[in-house]
Amino acid sequence: MQKTLLSIVSAWSLLALGGAHIAFGLVKFKTPLLEAAREGFIGKFKTPEIRRTAFWFVIFGIPLLLAGHVAVRAALNSDIGLLRIIGFYVFVVSVIGVVAVPKSPFIASLVVSVLLVLAGYGF
Repeated sequence: MQKTLLSIVSAWSLLALGGAHIAFGLVKFKTPLLEAAREGFIGKFKTPEIRRTAFWFVIFGIPLLLAGHVAVRAALNSDIGLLRIIGFYVFVVSVIGVVAVPKSPFIASLVVSVLLVLAGYGF
């Protein structure tokens, strides 16, 4: 199967989403992250709640980057089956996220996941 524009764009979109998640988290949670770092970092994310939220928000960007990186490799190697699998996983997480937090950026990953699934079926 040949590379399609949709497969490449959707894969890079997932990678960008991971990078944006980390960058946004570092900006939004700058203060609690810096406070934890100044206090020695290790074991400093239990309390207050904002630190735990900051940690998990930023860390969640890493698996998104990983999935995006794998999706880009799959797209560049015309492995549409792998794109479909990645798309379905991201779709499930996105649907859960949208249902749990309706007014959230999970809608962005939902769109990307649908594009990945479509690319995975050769569109």
